[in-house]
Amino acid sequence: MALQPLDARQVRPHQGGPSFTLSNRLFRAAWGLAWAVLASWTPPPLRGWRRFLLKLFGAQMGELADVRGSATVWYPPHLQMADRTLLAERVNCYNMAPISLGEGALVSQGAHLCAGTHDISTPEFQLFAKPIAIGAKAWIAAEAFVGPGVTVGEGAVLGARAVAFSALEPWGVYTGNPAVLLKRRVLRTETS
Repeated sequence: MALQPLDARQVRPHQGGPSFTLSNRLFRAAWGLAWAVLASWTPPPLRGWRRFLLKLFGAQMGELADVRGSATVWYPPHLQMADRTLLAERVNCYNMAPISLGEGALVSQGAHLCAGTHDISTPEFQLFAKPIAIGAKAWIAAEAFVGPGVTVGEGAVLGARAVAFSALEPWGVYTGNPAVLLKRRVLRTETS
């Protein structure tokens, strides 16, 4: 169920008009109420219940995918989480456009995935949305920000409080605002 913001020239959000259709706003209100009452208070071991609830509202959830109760998912049909993925405590998944997490991807506490922005060159300040893709084994560290249209490559790391507005190469470690490549990520192999 793809979602498009309404034309700001017609609905005039600066004058109180909506950015999305009434049906979308009603769906999100029902979702927010369901999450608040049925999931937001649940402890981490109840991930299966939270996964069930997200799937019921249209999310695609892999085996052992986990969204913690204090996380916020704006629009479940735009969430795709592969096996063994995590949206940790207080993550804000502002998924006006699809957000996908590859197998084993982790999004740590307080991180913000923001798939929407505005056209600042127009008087109407038109809202638009671009998808975010987080590759397998990637890690978005605590309180980091991933902006609209960003692709985080497989195994890449976005350091704590770093800000990504452009693609992160696979297996790169990024820090800062804006995020810059610090070094390459190399996984050690266990030896007996």
